[in-house]
Amino acid sequence: CPKGTTVASGKGKSSGINAEYGGNKAILKRPKNRKALCKECFYAVFEDEIHQTIVSNELFSCGETIAIGASGGKDSTVLAHIMKTLNDRHNYGLNLVLLSIDEGISGYRDDSLETVKRNQIQYSLPLTILSYQELYGWTMDAIVKQIGMKNNCTFCGVFRRQALDRGAAMLKCDKIVTGHNADDIAETVIMNILRGDIARLGRCTSISTGSEGMISRCKPFKYTYEKEIVMYAHFKKLDYFTTECIYSPNAYRGHARTFLKDLEKIRPRAILDIIKSGEDMAIKEEVKMPVQRTCQNCGYISSSELCKACIMLDGLNKGKPELSIGKNNKRKKILKLTADKVNDDTGQLKENGHTRANLPNQNIQEMF
Repeated sequence: CPKGTTVASGKGKSSGINAEYGGNKAILKRPKNRKALCKECFYAVFEDEIHQTIVSNELFSCGETIAIGASGGKDSTVLAHIMKTLNDRHNYGLNLVLLSIDEGISGYRDDSLETVKRNQIQYSLPLTILSYQELYGWTMDAIVKQIGMKNNCTFCGVFRRQALDRGAAMLKCDKIVTGHNADDIAETVIMNILRGDIARLGRCTSISTGSEGMISRCKPFKYTYEKEIVMYAHFKKLDYFTTECIYSPNAYRGHARTFLKDLEKIRPRAILDIIKSGEDMAIKEEVKMPVQRTCQNCGYISSSELCKACIMLDGLNKGKPELSIGKNNKRKKILKLTADKVNDDTGQLKENGHTRANLPNQNIQEMF
């Protein structure tokens, strides 16, 4: 499809020819704008849009070490492929590494990690795997056994976010990139509106997040539709894991996803419009926003004295995980973390029989 060809105009049925980019036969219509493209032009447009997102938002600097959050799924596999491709093609000068978190979900994560290990060989990138067991003394299988299927995604999400930060700090990475796509961000906007979570609503549309002294996270796929990621992975024949998490069917996000898919059928542009609405939403000056601080226990970023991960972990270790999901004042009356923690010689924190891996003789903030 040579450059410089004119855009064909006119109404009526499509001829099946990729008139916008050249004379090759179109094999797909982009979900984002319904334009018909041949395979090669789709690759070029898909990759160039992500490159433009990276460059226009100045996501990276030459010489930085970037941790790619790798789960083995379509988003992270395409992300690893794209980051490797663009880094080589445009000479970003980045040092790329794969970072995976093993939540301890039998029949799901163990299989997906095998995909990540194959990706490591395919893309010639170093891989580090950290587990919930070594970081927190718990696996998701054990957590679900104690708390049931309700709120298990809340526990997993909180622990995984902190685990990625801990892993990136241990690897001395400058930034983390994740495969969050346009659909994910639009779903999050909807969820935060429904929950009335103004603080998260203000952050969720940011392409790069992170406070001073902490490792920032970047989302190169912010404007990339999930369907196009699937199409790219399919046509490129990328090696990725397709099974959904066995604990996710009851996740709250699923309702937002269903609503968003219905909107997309009617108006494909709706996904980007929702993201734009989230970006432009103004907050009244009199609305009190949470003040960002660090956890008194582990040093991780938090909006209260104790971070969510420490509160949840304490609830699990005390056999009262339901108390870590309630209001802050309810937690404070019941959760007293520091009283029953004893440091051993290895720099680990022992909590009621379970051992939580602490960062070697220092808290997480000191590693950034």
